[in-house]
Parts: sequence; C-alpha cells; structure tokens
Amino acid sequence: MKREFYVLIEQDEDGFFVGEVPQLRGCYAQGRTIDELLQNIREVIELCLEEQPQTEGWPEFIGLQKVLI
Repeated sequence: MKREFYVLIEQDEDGFFVGEVPQLRGCYAQGRTIDELLQNIREVIELCLEEQPQTEGWPEFIGLQKVLI
C-alpha cells in the first residue's frame, strides 16, 4: 500500500538540503542535491514507519503558513 508524506525542505548554511517529514516524529534526512535528499528521505521514512507502528492513523499534514512579525 502506497502512502503519501509531505517533506519540508530547507537549505543549510553549508549548502546541503535538509528534509523533514512533519507527520513522523524525528524523521529527517539531508543530501547535497534535491534528488539525493529525496532518495535519503525515502529510506528514512521506511525506517520511521518500522519504528512508529500505525495505531490510529497518521497525523494529517495541514500545510504551512507564513507569519510576518
């Protein structure tokens, strides 16, 4: 069964792309390119799914909102 997860992607000060899956606690990876990051995050998602068995469904990702201060 295929599942869909959102990945929040940022670029750090060293130029690496860092991705985090908000739906899965502690699920993040990095890569020198977006393609490398996505390959790595897929592997990490699989590991996180093994560590966090689904009991009542995954939290629903609602979205991002920009806030100006």
